[in-house]
Amino acid sequence: MTEFSDLWESQADPELWIVAAAAALALFLVAYGPAWRVSRNVVTIAHEGGHALVALLTGRKLDGIRLHSDTSGVTVSRGRPDGAGMVLTALAGYAAPPLLGLFFAWLLELGRITLMLWGALVLLAGMLVMIRNVFGVVSVLTTGGIVFAISWFAPTDVQAAFAYFGAAFLLLAGARPVIELQRLRALRQAPSSDADQLAHLTGVPGLVWVCLFGLLALACLLLGGKLLIPAEAFGTSFFGGTSPL
Repeated sequence: MTEFSDLWESQADPELWIVAAAAALALFLVAYGPAWRVSRNVVTIAHEGGHALVALLTGRKLDGIRLHSDTSGVTVSRGRPDGAGMVLTALAGYAAPPLLGLFFAWLLELGRITLMLWGALVLLAGMLVMIRNVFGVVSVLTTGGIVFAISWFAPTDVQAAFAYFGAAFLLLAGARPVIELQRLRALRQAPSSDADQLAHLTGVPGLVWVCLFGLLALACLLLGGKLLIPAEAFGTSFFGGTSPL
């Protein structure tokens, strides 16, 4: 069982095969359609959480979040209908999953496995109070319950595998919703998408925003992937210095 003191301690990197297996499972969930239709709910949680967090940080009033069984979601905030706050809020949705995955990868590179898992729980708890529909509550509680059970009861190796899986999933899953977004836009089935809202707010074409989302997801994947590979696989730490072999 995890103790509170473990939160601030550094844990050893898992073996390379554990990291590889976690990444392979994450890739499967993203690439395989039936699995993606279920696992995409986690991406929606991160997406809407990004909208909500930035809305609050920019001084907007958050009315609530709804998550739907088709893996869509909506975050409602009040404030100026234009300006930097609204632009940043609209931008934050597609940016949130890959950036969160990169942040988690950074924590894992530092050996902060427990801190990463408990940090995820804090984010989920903060989001839960703003959920305004039953499916959303069930989705967030289920996700949080799994993270809590692993972080509190599971042995160290299982915690490490789960943490690396979670970070890898967010990094890999950052790009697929962007591809799906542009496909829907091409079919004219997403007239109110984040990219089109940003186009209305800024005058910059929606396709430019889609490309920006994609480039950000790719950059986070490349950097986060580098961070997730244990140092012994290279013989040196990502930030320099020699690692003991």
